[in-house]
Amino acid sequence: MIILIIVIALAVIFLLYGVSIYNQLVKLRNLVQEAWSSIDVMLKKRHDLIPNLVETVKGYATHERETLDSVTRARAQAVGANSVESKEAAEKNLNQAMMNLFAVAEQYPDLKANTNFQQLQSELTSIENDIEKSRRYYNGTVRDNNTLVESFPSNIIANMYKFVKSPFFELENAAEREVPTVKF
Repeated sequence: MIILIIVIALAVIFLLYGVSIYNQLVKLRNLVQEAWSSIDVMLKKRHDLIPNLVETVKGYATHERETLDSVTRARAQAVGANSVESKEAAEKNLNQAMMNLFAVAEQYPDLKANTNFQQLQSELTSIENDIEKSRRYYNGTVRDNNTLVESFPSNIIANMYKFVKSPFFELENAAEREVPTVKF
């Protein structure tokens, strides 16, 4: 009789532990999705700001068509990217195109003094900072999720219910990890 009670108690403990792990996995999966959504919102704000910036520069730098076209193409690719990996690559291209755009802007003192351009540049800097914060939060939730998915014994529950690791959102080389600084 005592053995039966001990076996039932152990079964209940294991069941409660399994439910606890399952709930943690669900919570972390939702946090990862929420964090990615936050990055998506910031990237959308950035993508919406870029056409205004391009139009402002266009008025001053009409012969810099190639640079303006490359920014427009890079923005279109970034907007159309679906997965974390494709967004990562598209954002890398967009960052490079934006740095080229600001290099062009350096050549036009009237443009640098334009209040609309200054306001757009300020908004872009603010959005870049928000994107960086969102990336850090996303990568933190991914780290926690991946740790639980891979750790024993929670990996048993994760495998049973098809919980998978999430990809980190990171840039390929260390120099690109920093927000570009634009000086006028």
